[in-house]
Amino acid sequence: MTATRFFSDNAAAVHPAVMEAIAAANHVDTAYDGDALSQSLDAAFSELFETSCEVVWIPTGTAANSIILAHFVRPWQGILCHEEAHIEVDECGAPTFYSGGAKPMLLPGRGAKVDADALRRRIAGIRKDVHQVQPAAISITNATEYGLAWRPDEIGAIGEIARAEGMKLHMDGARFANAVAFLGCAPADVTWRAGVDALSFGFTKNGAMMAEALVFFGGRGGAGVRELKKRGGHLLSKGRFVAAQIRAMLTNDLWLANARAANAGAAALAAACGDRLLYPVEANELFVRLTADEAARLRGAGYDFYDWGEGAARLVVSWDQDAAAVAPLAAAIAAL
Repeated sequence: MTATRFFSDNAAAVHPAVMEAIAAANHVDTAYDGDALSQSLDAAFSELFETSCEVVWIPTGTAANSIILAHFVRPWQGILCHEEAHIEVDECGAPTFYSGGAKPMLLPGRGAKVDADALRRRIAGIRKDVHQVQPAAISITNATEYGLAWRPDEIGAIGEIARAEGMKLHMDGARFANAVAFLGCAPADVTWRAGVDALSFGFTKNGAMMAEALVFFGGRGGAGVRELKKRGGHLLSKGRFVAAQIRAMLTNDLWLANARAANAGAAALAAACGDRLLYPVEANELFVRLTADEAARLRGAGYDFYDWGEGAARLVVSWDQDAAAVAPLAAAIAAL
């Protein structure tokens, strides 16, 4: 029996428009990031975000997060983030590696949202002397590791703290598209207008093959960003193929249409889960209560997903799984 996948949107198919764009880029052009497609990204993202942007393509989300944070933070400084943030739990220490030693400084918060009061207390408790690590950046994830979307005012509260303390605010946007699709707001409202300095804009989970964007708001990220990318081994010789994916995703707002499709599938699945849901479904991830026996029955019926601690599971809906595609799993859950 072939499993019906709900374990990760990383495993989803590449959107046909992205494949077409890759094929169309298969011609001689300038190497690295000097090609026309790469050079067009600043203008394309500046239009999308309604402000001047410097944009750097990168193949992976881990590299996107790590290079931005390494640019913002010196080796002896710290990065304030949620205790379950991807940069802490799932990136094998890459932000510390890329920055040469910067320390993650962990914070609580329900649903993997950094709690603003806890953030203030943590900062207030750090002595301003050479003996303690001084935080230089705050990192939040939108949508969070539990699929919750940050509202503009919530981000604004974190942004105010960052500005008051002279810190940079980074957003891990691996599922940024899903958050924007859920909120129905302008991308600017949950980024620079709320105080975000740089965004790791994810496309791979949302229909690209392997493409992410480092988006620096306000014109330029500053000297050193591209050197960090090169030094880290991510300056691909034929980078136009990465840029082509991003341009395809931006064309006619494909990034947003794909996210809406995934969110709609997740919402349909959520309706079948009822009170099994551990968190509201605000993107394309569901966290549900399942006993070991129930999980085994679903897997036996051909569905795959990750266990998420004892008695719980994570289900992820991809851009190519609409309400009809999730209907069999919805029925199987409802019948448990």
